Amino acid sequence: MSRLPLPSIRLQKGLAVANLIAQVGIMTTGVTVRITASGLGCETWPRCNEDSFVPVPGAAPALHQGVEFGNRLLTFVLTAAAVALLLAIYRAGRRRGLKALAWAMPAGILAQAVIGGITVLTGLVWWTVALHLLPSMILAWLAAVLLVRIGERDDVPARRVIPRPLTWLTWLSAVLLAGVLALGTMVTGAGPHAGDARVEAADRLQWPIQWLVHFHAELTVGYLCLVVGLVLGLLALRAEGPAIRRGVILIVMIVAQAILGVTQYQLGVPGLLVVLHVTLAGAITAMTGALWAAGVLRERVPA
Repeated sequence: MSRLPLPSIRLQKGLAVANLIAQVGIMTTGVTVRITASGLGCETWPRCNEDSFVPVPGAAPALHQGVEFGNRLLTFVLTAAAVALLLAIYRAGRRRGLKALAWAMPAGILAQAVIGGITVLTGLVWWTVALHLLPSMILAWLAAVLLVRIGERDDVPARRVIPRPLTWLTWLSAVLLAGVLALGTMVTGAGPHAGDARVEAADRLQWPIQWLVHFHAELTVGYLCLVVGLVLGLLALRAEGPAIRRGVILIVMIVAQAILGVTQYQLGVPGLLVVLHVTLAGAITAMTGALWAAGVLRERVPA
């Protein structure tokens, strides 16, 4: 480790940004696999086909092979960003909390690879697909917190700038967000995009999609109301730090997501809007993590 060059704070922040972008980006490619019905373009795991780690011509449509294999290759890019960030944090001798967050990145990627393998081997059963997406949301949350924390000094104590009652409101909004995301995966599980034409109806969620959509929408409204209440409380207290700004940005993102969700439902769930919806969900999750991190601050490191 001592042979590595000492990374500047600017480099550490850059790696943290790359890690966050990659975490959200792999959600985008993952949902692209689903809406193009490429989920079994590589029919097994860890190989693509029974006798090859790369696509075999003719084993599946070329488009499906390319989309699914490309998504798998992006895992290596994501892993490289996470490992580079971990090494930079250790080489810079950063505090224990940052190291724990950095370790969560490669550990989560490894877990996701295993879950992805289970998803393929079980033939894209809806609940395995849901379990494949939700950990990526957790990693996006943690990546955003890590990006915020990496710019803070290690040698000064943390200061709580959001009162306890509002902190609990922040936690409650995160719980509602988790519910919104979980219901969103159920809507997809009952919707028209099965991930592959070979997925049978028995492997889909057999619940009325209209009910799921309404539950998903109502929970989103509750989540939005909590965030609005939190921002109003922060404004009333003139809270220190970036919490108010992040809260306002989050509100705008949630409203945009709601409009997008209604639009895609009215248009019959076109694939492009599904990709945008999932990508924005990842960005909202990351921003919620950044808002939560703004409750406790340390002095910033000069860039």
